[in-house]
Amino acid sequence: MLSLAFPYALLLLPLPYLIWRFAPPYRTTSAAIRIPFFREITEATGLTPREGAVVLRRRKVQSWVAILCWGLVVLGLARPELLGQQITQERAARDMMLAVDISGSMDARDMRTEDGAPLQRLRMVKDVVSDFIERRDGDRIGLIVFGTKAYVQTPFTEDLQSATEMLEEMQVGMAGPDTAIGDAIGLAIRTFERSDVEQRLLILLSDGADTSSMMSPVNAAEIAAQSGVSIYTIGVGDPSASGDDRVDLKALEDVARRARGAFYYAEDSDGLEQIYAEIERLNPRVTEVVTFQPRQPLGWLMFGGALLLALLTSVWMQIGIRKAAA
Repeated sequence: MLSLAFPYALLLLPLPYLIWRFAPPYRTTSAAIRIPFFREITEATGLTPREGAVVLRRRKVQSWVAILCWGLVVLGLARPELLGQQITQERAARDMMLAVDISGSMDARDMRTEDGAPLQRLRMVKDVVSDFIERRDGDRIGLIVFGTKAYVQTPFTEDLQSATEMLEEMQVGMAGPDTAIGDAIGLAIRTFERSDVEQRLLILLSDGADTSSMMSPVNAAEIAAQSGVSIYTIGVGDPSASGDDRVDLKALEDVARRARGAFYYAEDSDGLEQIYAEIERLNPRVTEVVTFQPRQPLGWLMFGGALLLALLTSVWMQIGIRKAAA
């Protein structure tokens, strides 16, 4: 299907005729020979004197070629395009950040497998989160790891396989032995600032015992709420643990409440999977439908055709003049 990107250019088609019809003719002066007794000579020869101007006459082929060339140029200015078949795509309209605690306390083995065997906190998180990421087709996923410091492990991406591989590479203590939940939330907020989608979710998995943040988790959660970021916190670990392995579920609950999210506690891998299903139910995936149509410009053919036609006509006329002179 052909289309014109700038059809208003066709209004230029009658421009040469309007100039020829209404503009004053172009005149030039030239030197002339004065002949004595001019009147007597014209009377003797029977000629009638006229104004000394010569109007050059065009051949018909020149006129037709000029019209065609002008038409091709105007058509080229109208930018003809060959339209392809419309293509419709769905684009993710949700960015989801996963903040995973890899502090020393996540090495505690107080979680349980399906058969009741003890399981490391981080290992359980990895197993369930990897499955969760694989089911996020259409979303952009980012990963933040935090311990004493918080780091962006994976920026927002639709490459879910790469995000899963980066998750598997996390190890306890990589970011330091302490826990900086507030700093992890602050880093997520800064990461979301480069996002242009409306639905922004932060899922924070931790034992909740903040020990090294420069900003308190509660203050960071309030800033997140002002920035349009919803925080869902998931507590892992045995609430009865003490010392370095203690679990502070109240802190995680307070963070979720202030950031317009929800708090969950995962006792085992099945419970963690149910939590992700609940988060997905509360925040269904949002997509944007993008439709575009491939366009192949054809204007260069019009300009090239006009140039070629003018050159061929010029060559043909030069050959004709030389044959006439011979």
